Amino acid sequence: MSATDAPARAQRAGTPATTPMGRMTGLARAELTLLGRTKGTVFAALFVPLVLPFSVRAGAKEMDLAGAGLTTGTLVLPAAIGFSLLFAVYSALVGVFVVRREELVLKRLRTGELRDVEILGGSALPAVLSGLVQSLLLAVGCAVLLDLSAPSAVHLAVVGLLLGLVICAALAAVTASFTRTGESAQVTSLPFMFVSMLGSGLFFPLEMMPDRLASVCEFLPLTPVVTLVRGGWTGDLSAADALGAVVTAVAWTVLAVFAVRRWFRWEPRH
Repeated sequence: MSATDAPARAQRAGTPATTPMGRMTGLARAELTLLGRTKGTVFAALFVPLVLPFSVRAGAKEMDLAGAGLTTGTLVLPAAIGFSLLFAVYSALVGVFVVRREELVLKRLRTGELRDVEILGGSALPAVLSGLVQSLLLAVGCAVLLDLSAPSAVHLAVVGLLLGLVICAALAAVTASFTRTGESAQVTSLPFMFVSMLGSGLFFPLEMMPDRLASVCEFLPLTPVVTLVRGGWTGDLSAADALGAVVTAVAWTVLAVFAVRRWFRWEPRH
């Protein structure tokens, strides 16, 4: 019998049928409990993104932002959201996927009703929601502290944030595919984080980079997210540029999903 027959079998057996959302929610609650016991992960996910924007603000004083058509607020706010995506979602989930795999949790879950996508989605849900809430709080905080006006094109900022959450969760699963232990997860996640912080406009806006370098950095996974969030606040992002950013983000998402389906490991790597 196929997995789609599970609800019918459950009803015939006298037990209530479960739904994909219900199964994912149950798994997410359990994952949230386990995640709360990992103090290092909680600290990195919740507090590091709150500190790094101050470094960006300090560095902004040495930049000619006006010449690039930017302000301190339009530099710091997208950077703050980017840090949240990197630490609260991507880095945290790499560790979650690897540790659960090495503890045989993922393998045991596959023997039940849960499908593969539900296992990954339910495991990622706490970190994704944490990143979402944190990003919204950072956006409000930056807007107030840096005297930013309301976003001119809020739909662009929303689309950018949602795409960023999906991209970072998917890339975390890809990185976990090639990570052997929970300890090494702290190392394998660093390349993407460093490249994103330096090349996606978190510390140095693309407008202030050499044209050739900026053209390359435009295709990094987190760059379209920063572009859309910043464009949502400034309102000066053209329709063509916004569409290009969305296409780039969707392309990275599709590639990441393909990589997960192709290479994700459900059993410990030896």
